[in-house]
Amino acid sequence: MFSRLFRRDRRGDGIANALYGAIVAQARRPAFYAELGVPDSLEGRFEMLLLHLTLVSRRLMRKEGGEARAAGQAAFDLFCADMDGSLRELGVGDLSVPRRMREMGEAFFGRSAAYEAALSVASLEAMTDAIGRNVWPEGEGGQASAIAAYAMALVANLDAQTDAAILANGPAFPDITAFVGEGVGS
Repeated sequence: MFSRLFRRDRRGDGIANALYGAIVAQARRPAFYAELGVPDSLEGRFEMLLLHLTLVSRRLMRKEGGEARAAGQAAFDLFCADMDGSLRELGVGDLSVPRRMREMGEAFFGRSAAYEAALSVASLEAMTDAIGRNVWPEGEGGQASAIAAYAMALVANLDAQTDAAILANGPAFPDITAFVGEGVGS
């Protein structure tokens, strides 16, 4: 009788794994790095992961309760576990991992707020500024406006999808190569 209280929903785990896997795969697309100038470094890859995770999470967390919200939370939990594991693989000591995880959590919520602010006014310029500040904090370039246009298209795609479609098929990501050359500079 008590075993049901502590049993995890394996179907939900599968959905969250597929969702997080799709987010990671999209964030790793070579065009971000080779053609749009995102630094091909831990920091650059982390920023692309955060961009995709924040926008997909934003879409899934819109409603109270429901399977989409639970899947969005589970995907975020997988992100946290993935980052914890990555830190440990990189040799970060056990005593430093909690501090680094807190920094990553702050980065996620900071990016979420910056991207939400840009989306709330539907401003490509504000999204370009937010992406430029986060991806190229030293101001060294890349195509922030192209990535911002891609991010706005991603939001539109996600908004057009039903919860059931996202959970069954994954998020509909725009083709990043369609945005190459669309904007220059941050």
